[in-house]
Amino acid sequence: MANSPQLETGGLMSKNSQIIVLNETVRIHRMDQDDYISLTDIAKFKNADDPRFVIQNWMRSRSSIEFLGIWELLNNPHFNRVEFDTVKNQSGSNAFVMTPSKWTDLTGAIGINSKAGRYGGTYAHKDIAFEFASWVSVEFKLYLIKEFQRLKEEEYKQLGWDIRRNLAKINYRIHTDAIKENLIPPELTKQQTTLVYASEADVLNMALFGQSAKTWRDANPDKKGNIRDYANVSQLVCLSNLENLNALFIAEGMLQPERLLKLNRIAIQQMKLLTDDAGIHKLVGSEL
Repeated sequence: MANSPQLETGGLMSKNSQIIVLNETVRIHRMDQDDYISLTDIAKFKNADDPRFVIQNWMRSRSSIEFLGIWELLNNPHFNRVEFDTVKNQSGSNAFVMTPSKWTDLTGAIGINSKAGRYGGTYAHKDIAFEFASWVSVEFKLYLIKEFQRLKEEEYKQLGWDIRRNLAKINYRIHTDAIKENLIPPELTKQQTTLVYASEADVLNMALFGQSAKTWRDANPDKKGNIRDYANVSQLVCLSNLENLNALFIAEGMLQPERLLKLNRIAIQQMKLLTDDAGIHKLVGSEL
């Protein structure tokens, strides 16, 4: 229960993920921008040997069929209402048997589906999964919701991080093209060219962070990545603007020392506007 949610497949908003609920692994599959939670995994909390029986037993009741039908009517324009009425009238009787596959085939339902392979089992839209979990165990449902929310928070953090990093990359091409066209004569070697790019990158680092990439690395030997990986949203927005402005200043023929002073003043001004923080000089290097 205390385990961190796991995002699998190595990507943001991963298609497959899992959470731990009361020592049970519950898999989640993202489909058509919605989260589908494994009913099979939830059912194992009640019957680990035959979770399918638990699901079928839940679907035998009239209240479950009515819930599933109402959910489909609200979310599925292609739901077969005629077949639903037939199923609903039969539900609750001793002879009534319903399975996820039969329900989907008869009514064209989209809220429940079965998957094969590694992530095989019966999955249901989170709305339905929470209702099913409540039938299995109220305690399990509450912990399921809690862990699911934790997973969403982790995903949103990753999404925000990608957005912040992408903001810093928006003007990267403009910046490097300006360097290439205005600062790098054709006769420079590849190594010399790399030094020019690094030097200009450090102009931005000095203007915004008050230190070079090397200075930051020397002061933070245990941290991975570079100084920009640890920038906040406001700093990365400002960095993106500085890249664009530096490209313009380079094209105008402004010398590097003059550009550095000008960019530093702009960084301080922009960060004040972005953060409205009296202690902004802690985020931006003191004016050069």
